[in-house]
Amino acid sequence: METSMWQNLIDILGKISVSYDNAIKIGERKHNALVSIDMEGLSKILDEEQLLTAKIQKLERQRGEVLTNLAKSNPAIQDNTKMEELFNMAPTKAIEDRLKLLHKNLSKKVEQTIKIRDNNQILARGALDAVRIHLNKIGGATVEPAYGSKGNDVVTHRKKFDFKA
Repeated sequence: METSMWQNLIDILGKISVSYDNAIKIGERKHNALVSIDMEGLSKILDEEQLLTAKIQKLERQRGEVLTNLAKSNPAIQDNTKMEELFNMAPTKAIEDRLKLLHKNLSKKVEQTIKIRDNNQILARGALDAVRIHLNKIGGATVEPAYGSKGNDVVTHRKKFDFKA
C-alpha cells in the first residue's frame, strides 16, 4: 500500500511539472501579447491561464492529500519534515531518486514562472499607465507636479467645451 502512495506522489508531481511547463509557455505568450498590445489575444491567454491555475490548484490539493496519507502511515513524517528528508524515507532508492529529481525540476520551473509573472506585471502596469496618460490627454486632464494628501496624483481637468444639458 505504501509503495502505491509513493508512486501516486510521483505521478502527481509529474502532472504538476507538466502544468508548470504549460504555465511558462502561457506566460511567454502573455508577455508577447502585452508587448504588442494585443488585447484580444491577451483575453484568450487570460482564460487559458485561469483554467491552468485551477488545474494546478487541484493537483496541489491531491499532493497534499497524498502527503497527509503518507504521514498517517509513517509516524516519522511530521509537519516540519522537509521534502528532502521525506524522500529519504521512500521504500526504494529508485523512488527516492525519482522524487528528488522531480522536486528539483519543479522548483526550477516554479522559480521561472514567478520571474515571468513578475515581468508581465511590470509590463501590464506600464501599459495601464500609458492608457491612463492617453485618456487624460484626450479628456484635457493635466497632472500637477505635486501629490495629494493621500499620495495620489493631483489631476485637474480643462474644460474643452461648454455643454449645458
